[in-house]
Amino acid sequence: MKIDILTLFPDMINAVLNESIIGRAVDAGILEINAHNIRDYSTDKHRRVDDTPYGGGMGMLMAAPPIYSCYKAVRNNIANGAKTKVVYMSPQGKVLTQSKAKELSELDNLIILCGHYEGIDERIIETIVDEEISVGDYVLTGGELPACILVDSVSRLIPGVLSDSECHEIESISCGMLEYPQYTRPLVFEGKEVPAVLQGGNHKEIEKWRYKQAVERTKKKRPDLI
Repeated sequence: MKIDILTLFPDMINAVLNESIIGRAVDAGILEINAHNIRDYSTDKHRRVDDTPYGGGMGMLMAAPPIYSCYKAVRNNIANGAKTKVVYMSPQGKVLTQSKAKELSELDNLIILCGHYEGIDERIIETIVDEEISVGDYVLTGGELPACILVDSVSRLIPGVLSDSECHEIESISCGMLEYPQYTRPLVFEGKEVPAVLQGGNHKEIEKWRYKQAVERTKKKRPDLI
């Protein structure tokens, strides 16, 4: 899968996505992730990418021309017929869900646009954006961190990124419930011992215990999922 991120701060993107599991998937050639600096497409001698909004108001707005030029350069490197979608990270979008991440993971190319300042010229949204996605009902200073969240949630569903499909098929949310509690050594920590059922080798009993714990945990913490 190829992911192109349009941003004013490519170093923020690279600092997150070049590490850990996603970074290893890129090194292995399973993923291709490119952070494109929108400022490189400004025709202003000072490389400005923003301006004051028509009608007045607080702050500055990202201008349409540099964003559009960056987008066109990215599209020119995408094969004809490839399944592609342009997503704008925005608090006005629908909140990201696991099912949405799964849907996006089936694309060939994903283009993510990161806003900044007071947002972007509405004409860009009307012209190139297929979908707006939010990572929650709160406001951040820019779209870079939400973009990284989206890339992480989508990328881990790509075959080969995780070592085993069960890593994401039976975990919290994906399976429809929260995940059961888990433990590792030492056997006793601060007076709390690992549940006895997990210390034995009866896998049938362990699975029954885990399922019961998952149901109880979901009812307690996220009853909306039941």
